[in-house]
Amino acid sequence: MNNYYSSKSKFYVAIDCIIFGFNEGELNLLLLKRNFQPAMGEWSLMGGFVQENESTDDAAKRVLHELTGLDKVYMEQVGSFGSIDRDPGERVISISYYALININEYDKELVQQHNAYWVNINELPELIFDHPQMVEQARDLMQQKASIAPIGFNLLPTLFTLSQLQSLYEAIYGEIIDKRNFRKRIAEMDYIEKTDKIDKTGSKRGAALYKFNEKAYRKAPKFKL
Repeated sequence: MNNYYSSKSKFYVAIDCIIFGFNEGELNLLLLKRNFQPAMGEWSLMGGFVQENESTDDAAKRVLHELTGLDKVYMEQVGSFGSIDRDPGERVISISYYALININEYDKELVQQHNAYWVNINELPELIFDHPQMVEQARDLMQQKASIAPIGFNLLPTLFTLSQLQSLYEAIYGEIIDKRNFRKRIAEMDYIEKTDKIDKTGSKRGAALYKFNEKAYRKAPKFKL
């Protein structure tokens, strides 16, 4: 058996994380300005290599934690990218994951240490290697999942207004949503609960704050927005 494996080629296995955040009505992506070769000084996703003692899922969680300081973040595998010449340094096969984080909760010092910045999803710079394809596939997957599961709440603060919620879904899908139809649909979801708190940052009258009740969601009919 050892002879069988030893006669085969060996490759590096990497993880690349597409990290989404939501701020002021816009979907953002956390990107690195690389300070190492290859492609020093160019923009890339956050990545790293899978270690001998971890699965690809565990590696993705570690890479995300090393950049943001966050644990227990919503993550989903996007797919594998294995073109022969995708990385000029070595033969590297990458498994990509997308993550949804609250843009106000990450460790800003860690992000600065990694030379990372939030960039508007509609104003992305040129990315290295096959990272543009990873971002495109991640966004497609997120849009599909957001239509059938309440993953978008991972991008919001614990308390949010209905306007913030609508802006989030408009940012995810890149299109305007009819306000009346949206609120009618939200009113049918018992797990989006109105609280007694008011957000007065937008006006003197203020807007009611809502929260997502995960326990109620588990008992509710299938989500579909």
